[in-house]
Amino acid sequence: MSLINSEIKPFKATAFKNGKFIDVTDADLKGKWSVVFFYPADFTFVCPTELEDLADNYAEFQKLGVEIYSVSTDTHFCHKAWHDTSPAIGKINYTMIGDPTLAISRNFEVLIEEVGLADRGTFVVDPDGKIQIVEITAGGVGRDAKELLRKIKAVQYVAAHPGEVCPAKWQEGEKTLAPSLDLVGKI
Repeated sequence: MSLINSEIKPFKATAFKNGKFIDVTDADLKGKWSVVFFYPADFTFVCPTELEDLADNYAEFQKLGVEIYSVSTDTHFCHKAWHDTSPAIGKINYTMIGDPTLAISRNFEVLIEEVGLADRGTFVVDPDGKIQIVEITAGGVGRDAKELLRKIKAVQYVAAHPGEVCPAKWQEGEKTLAPSLDLVGKI
């Protein structure tokens, strides 16, 4: 079953954000756009490059009203230690959720059961708590924050403009499509 348009499942976890440990639940994601960004583990290799890329672009996500939640099966303590020792991770101002019970990774269907780690999964959740974008990437392939920003702009545009869709490589301000019988076979 596809997770697209499904409501996020309930969860409660402890996270590290701005030097503090905080509680985060599924309710925190509702009422705004959110990115839930799973990665395999702290103190690894591809993961810090992705999380640093998100940190470098965090202000752009915030301008779109989007909050970022990174998630790994490590604990919030591990997130703090990584934040305090890695120059790349030290840039992070968004929420780093610990999922040592593996519940959140299971909820989003990214858990690699045999190793207890999450796949590289990216989920964009709308203000109603429904998943609008799902992307799962192989462990050795890093993701791009700028491409994620482009996709978020597109999904936000479509949400705000019923009856319009964004074609491939659509950029903010470009022409969209209005599906209709007259458009069939003309693209």
